[in-house]
Amino acid sequence: MSKRLFVKGNEAAAMGALEAGCRYYFGYPITPQSDIPEYLSRELPGLGGEFIQAESEVASINMLLGASACGKRAMTSSSSPGISLKQEGISYMAGSELPGVIINISRSGPGLGGIDASQSDYFQSVKGGGHGGYHIPVLAPNSVQEMYDLTMHAFDLADLYRTPVMVLGDSVVGQMKEALVPNPRPQRELPEKDWAVRGKGGGEQRVVKSLFLGDGELEAHNWKLHAKYQVMKEKEVMYETYLADDAELLVTGFGSVSRIAQTAIAMAREEGLKVGLFRPITLFPFPEKALAEAGIRAGRVLVVELNCGQMVEDVRLAVNGKAEVGFYGRPPGAGSLPSPEELLDVIRKSCARI
Repeated sequence: MSKRLFVKGNEAAAMGALEAGCRYYFGYPITPQSDIPEYLSRELPGLGGEFIQAESEVASINMLLGASACGKRAMTSSSSPGISLKQEGISYMAGSELPGVIINISRSGPGLGGIDASQSDYFQSVKGGGHGGYHIPVLAPNSVQEMYDLTMHAFDLADLYRTPVMVLGDSVVGQMKEALVPNPRPQRELPEKDWAVRGKGGGEQRVVKSLFLGDGELEAHNWKLHAKYQVMKEKEVMYETYLADDAELLVTGFGSVSRIAQTAIAMAREEGLKVGLFRPITLFPFPEKALAEAGIRAGRVLVVELNCGQMVEDVRLAVNGKAEVGFYGRPPGAGSLPSPEELLDVIRKSCARI
């Protein structure tokens, strides 16, 4: 077994990227994700890689696009306002079918907001924050170990489907320290990058683009992308359950808040309340079928988020009126994290209505 390390979530993500073979990073400092570029600026040169602090977030996403078009494993990272600035480039990468990893250690908003923990970037991340009808896989870790593991997984997904992939964390999971076992990257058969552009004299010309002007070309391209997203929905859904089989109330939340919810659920079980947890790990593709089955079996679902209500909309769509859906939100603000005792009180009130 690999040795155990005690590291921050941000550092774990950077370590996972290096283990995955990423040798090119382009980014710009912003709290609370700056540990990622700091770590990679120190480590990449010694591995023969390149670290570039770009002049802006707009420049960094387009540098990622260029490196990806050459067939290289590359990434960028930022926090919420910076991710907003990257949205046009992410849309271009999705339209050009270019792989790459984007890490968002989200902060509060809208606007500049603050550096408090927030899950207010859910809509932006899973609904396609840029222009055009595209999606990208979104992975939501809730631990330091998952920051490492899911970042490695993100690079494989990106290459497998020729798409940008986002790892969506927040300032809790990014800044907290936990034990990490830096396991080697799992081996996965991936397609050859026979589409990557080459320099002059490198053989047959290859073109990577998102501009399709021929009659019917763009429509055909959009249906091709749509078909790819349907394959993702069938093959790449990830979720975790906890005490959900006999639950009469199913609590669902992602990322850092799911940790608090799990503690509250354990406390509720000690009181004899039949409560379970459903945690989406992929936010796109959303585990709608599995959530619907668990939610309908329980009869009532309580959605907990660090915002005023975003994922709850997808939960309501998933259960399609066949289970009651409640919501408890905490929008960003100083000390805005709910305690397990606070969630336990919400759970008690929800169970009293069953």
